[in-house]
Amino acid sequence: MNASANPNAKIGGVVIGRNEGERLRACIASLVQDLEVVVYVDSGSTDNSLGIAQEMGVEAVELDTSAGFTAARARNTGIRRLLELSPNIELIQFVDGDCEVVEGWIANAAEFLLEHPDVAVVCGRRRERYPQRNWYHRVTDMEWDTPIGETQCCGGDALIRVSALGQVDGYRETLIAGEEPELCVRLRRAGWKVWRLDRDMTRHDIRMSSFWQWWKRTVRSGYAYAEGARLHGDLPERHCVKEIRSIGFWGVLLPLAGLCLAWPTHGLSLLILVAMYVWLFLKISRCRIKSRNDSLQDARLYALSCIVSKWPQAIGVLESLAHRLTGSRGALMEYRDSTLSDNHRHSADYSARP
Repeated sequence: MNASANPNAKIGGVVIGRNEGERLRACIASLVQDLEVVVYVDSGSTDNSLGIAQEMGVEAVELDTSAGFTAARARNTGIRRLLELSPNIELIQFVDGDCEVVEGWIANAAEFLLEHPDVAVVCGRRRERYPQRNWYHRVTDMEWDTPIGETQCCGGDALIRVSALGQVDGYRETLIAGEEPELCVRLRRAGWKVWRLDRDMTRHDIRMSSFWQWWKRTVRSGYAYAEGARLHGDLPERHCVKEIRSIGFWGVLLPLAGLCLAWPTHGLSLLILVAMYVWLFLKISRCRIKSRNDSLQDARLYALSCIVSKWPQAIGVLESLAHRLTGSRGALMEYRDSTLSDNHRHSADYSARP
């Protein structure tokens, strides 16, 4: 669907990225086939990302390095530039630079928004392009599989009404993670709805091949939960409070209690500790099989990831608390090595694991 082909809704695209290389080329190509106006916002890339965007004929904006990089700041910059180029834009398709938009998604999503004037945000299923490369890719693909219908939040890829964004002043630029759920909280408080359609939206490449990358990404998720709870943890929203309690119990209180009581209980507390984690493992596995129809192997992999993630998430929560107490601001949290070239990245060990 061409952006000018529908008189009821003018649609533009905003892409954000940092050192995405050839993935950015594929991302932009998936947008320009449907949209006339696309803006790419670059956050300090050291590769040829800016050149790729310019070569493909889209508006390329380089963020000022003095203010620090956040995805929220990049998206707001993209919104402003897009509306300068085409003030009559009504809907914006946001895409991360490591994603490709699935053919037909924008037309279907725009049609849904036109038919549902109370919905501000519509998103679909993000899928990993290479889910069988290793267990990091597989778990990430499972993480993207979230419930369909009216929902609480979206991710970085979504089609959003410009009027709704203006009503809540866009993304919160100070957040270094979790800016999309935080935006959705404010949209819902303003009376809007967020909706997830039962169709593929984007293909993503997590480009993850090491435990350390997974660990840093999971620390970032803990940080995001902490910031979300700080901003909107009060009643009635209780945003991210459930997640913070889970991280605190399973990642901090329970293991500390088990270790501290090991001597006086002659090791019984450690047995109880192990039994508790086994119970949680079985509970999550059964839930995935029942709710998502996962295979036993996938369900177990997902459950193991959920349990191990409690510790890096706890670190992220503590980092957020430390920044809050000291009045400092956290830096951009990256889990990928931005110094590697695309060829080097693709030559990494991506062999499938059992």
